[in-house]
Amino acid sequence: MTLNTIDLDPVTLTLDASVGHIAGLGIRDGERILSPLHRAPWVDDPRAEFPTGTAPNVKRLAGDFFCAPFGRNDIEAAPSHGWPANSGWDHLETVRQGDRLTIAFRLARPVMGATVEKRILLIAGHPFIYQEHVLAGGAGKLSVAHHVMVHMAEGGDLAFSPKEGARTPPEALETDPARGRSILAYPAQSADLTAFPQADGGFADLTRYPPGKNHEDFLTLVEKRGPEDARGDAAGPPGWTAVSRTAEQDHVIVLKRPEVLPVTLLWMSNGGRDYAPWSGRHTGVLGIEDARASPLGHADSCGENEFTRSGVPTAFALGADQTITVRQVVGACAGRAEDGKVTGLNVEGAFLVLRFASGRTRALSYEPSFLAG
Repeated sequence: MTLNTIDLDPVTLTLDASVGHIAGLGIRDGERILSPLHRAPWVDDPRAEFPTGTAPNVKRLAGDFFCAPFGRNDIEAAPSHGWPANSGWDHLETVRQGDRLTIAFRLARPVMGATVEKRILLIAGHPFIYQEHVLAGGAGKLSVAHHVMVHMAEGGDLAFSPKEGARTPPEALETDPARGRSILAYPAQSADLTAFPQADGGFADLTRYPPGKNHEDFLTLVEKRGPEDARGDAAGPPGWTAVSRTAEQDHVIVLKRPEVLPVTLLWMSNGGRDYAPWSGRHTGVLGIEDARASPLGHADSCGENEFTRSGVPTAFALGADQTITVRQVVGACAGRAEDGKVTGLNVEGAFLVLRFASGRTRALSYEPSFLAG
């Protein structure tokens, strides 16, 4: 394990360069230090046992990592979620310029012939990490995703930028009751996120987490498209997910460019896997996986699928002279009992303004040009 840490108030970040995962993230808000991201319980357990063939990304599961491709790797031989989530990153530089601190890495292995570089930017006074991944060269098509994971000890409220709806894949994550269980219906879809079909005939409210006990579930949210998508630029507002955690009393924010990452894959991991290393102890975890991908793997992402047929792209085209840039922002702020859940957000000058159910607002220092660039 190779750890690289950068610290610029109010953020401290540690990257596990052996697999490219964010191993730790702390964000100071007043006298509190928030820990918005998840770290699997077995990562720090020297006695943890792993079945033969367990991917490195599962063994070192933490925080957020970049997937290329997303999910099943059925074109180029590599573990699930690709080499960016499973192999080493070489440190290139750490640069401080004024109120900005950047750390840069290059993936030690190519992906479909492309080189992959990672840059993480911190800005003094900003409660966010600004991440950029650049893929240069290569051939063929490639799906990508960020794999943000948030832990909630006692659940919480979820809010999203406008979505066209949610859908589950043809099969549940866990189909063998001897190994685990899922509670949503597969396949199913709903335009109403507060009433998603369950396997038992009931309905789950996807704006509350968790929707049940002892389950492992997965679904896809499709970003609602507007005029800015037809232009193919970043003129529109960011896509976003907000998690208002109950026990932790904070709000976790994930931002993206919708035209680059048009879907958000939600992984609900709440004690629904009984086999090692999960062993029923991986609970209260929500994966917020902003993606250009099909949930069925690399090959499905590269061909015609249920998403592309409705105009939602699921892969990038690589090329010798092609450079692809994927950016994402993750941050957090302390919550107040009187806030309620996040109901919306918007960019106002150099601030990201959160709106709460109580009618209150909070302005966070933010760099709008990062996602718009």
